[in-house]
Amino acid sequence: MSFDVDWVDAFTDKAFGGNGCAVVHDAAGLNDTTCMEFVRETSLVECTFTGPSDVADIRVRYFLASREIPFAGHPTVATVAALRHRGLISDGPLTLETGAGIVPVEVSGTSVRMTQIAPKFGAQPDAAMVAAVGGLSADDIIHPPRVTSTGLPFTITVLKDRATLERAKFNLGAFQTYLDALGVHGTDVMEPFWCTLDGATDQGDTFARLLMAPPSPPEDPFTGSATGAMAAYLWSEGLIESPNFIAEQGHGLGRPGQAKVNVLGPRNAITGVVVEGHAHILMSGTLHL
Repeated sequence: MSFDVDWVDAFTDKAFGGNGCAVVHDAAGLNDTTCMEFVRETSLVECTFTGPSDVADIRVRYFLASREIPFAGHPTVATVAALRHRGLISDGPLTLETGAGIVPVEVSGTSVRMTQIAPKFGAQPDAAMVAAVGGLSADDIIHPPRVTSTGLPFTITVLKDRATLERAKFNLGAFQTYLDALGVHGTDVMEPFWCTLDGATDQGDTFARLLMAPPSPPEDPFTGSATGAMAAYLWSEGLIESPNFIAEQGHGLGRPGQAKVNVLGPRNAITGVVVEGHAHILMSGTLHL
């Protein structure tokens, strides 16, 4: 079997920036093992596999090296950019069938706007326990962390400054304690999403990191799904003055990424989060299985 593949850098307009994703076209019917083996082969955090849909314009499946997940942000941007690059879609609106529901998308040139679903707010895990996952202390966290999802759940954790964010280091033992306390085992809740209320550059309003457990790479360059969850959390908790801001991530990895974010609805009744980013088609080829 052969499949068309595009390797796309998302949340950037330049090669080798943002976060890479390999998009395998017309491959949503592949079995889970093959999809995960392909992700491991690429050494990327996530890859997508597209196919026809009865309820939307396109079906998208999202895979980590370890499992399928319902939704992911940078792979959504990458997938839509790859579809447009191949002439399979044109500028304008379309809908994606994902494990998290129907995701509306708007594409214009290299820019992709996705509207993530209304947030679900979950547990508020102990700050000291969450901090330990990053080798930090509870005093490094300025607001109670909370599990938040706009398609994929993360524990959003606001740190006191950039220096603290930069010294965070993943602790696998503490992560297992964290999963046990939340009653999950890596399938329902992702790692803590660490952020600060200042950007990596003068353009940014927030800066974030996602440190990841094996077999994924140690750090995600840009996490679009967590950016949406972070935006919902910050807006609902009154930690940002405007629902519109610029999110930055990946600069410490030499892969700077940026997204425009717009939280929809009042603080106590958020209806969705728009996350917009550019994408750069890095490579195109054929996968032989």
